Amino acid sequence: MSVSQRSFTAQARRAQIVAAAMETIAELGFSQASFARIAERAGLSSTRLISYHFAGKKELIEQIVAEVYQEIGAFMGERVQAQTSATGALHAYIESYLEFVAEHRVQMKALLAIFLSGGLDYDPADDERQVLSPIEAILRDGQKAGEFRDFDTRVLAATVQRSLDGIPMMLESFPDLDLKTCARELLTLFDLGLGAAR
Repeated sequence: MSVSQRSFTAQARRAQIVAAAMETIAELGFSQASFARIAERAGLSSTRLISYHFAGKKELIEQIVAEVYQEIGAFMGERVQAQTSATGALHAYIESYLEFVAEHRVQMKALLAIFLSGGLDYDPADDERQVLSPIEAILRDGQKAGEFRDFDTRVLAATVQRSLDGIPMMLESFPDLDLKTCARELLTLFDLGLGAAR
């Protein structure tokens, strides 16, 4: 087997483990997602195959979070960047996030379980800035263009983001929640609150 073939095989195995870990966490919760359970779901003969690719559960969890964030970023970024106005960009930000949640229930459920269980280190100072920065940029652009009224962009960016962060939690209590309705209501709420024209 060539080096490139071994590399491809290793990547495929890592992807298989990550997918099985996400499914296990989503179904059983973070604390119950042992290497034994993950190996069983992945169809692996031994947990040693997981340990070969990941130093421990922490590294595996970090990989899961990184992959989900990368997917969300690519999915939303493409749609937001296609817009020609701040109002359109904000709409695309909200709608694309909810569309991603609707299409990736397992990943979002696993992500929620990881965060609620304290399975990932969180640096409020740095992580908060990174999360809010894209929304703040949209809001500032909208103010400069006269699309939005004058307001504190950081406070409103946090309000937009927190309203979105709460949707996966709502789905835990209301699995049949209509995410298109959620998107419509959030768009109306923020259009009215920001002074955006529909």
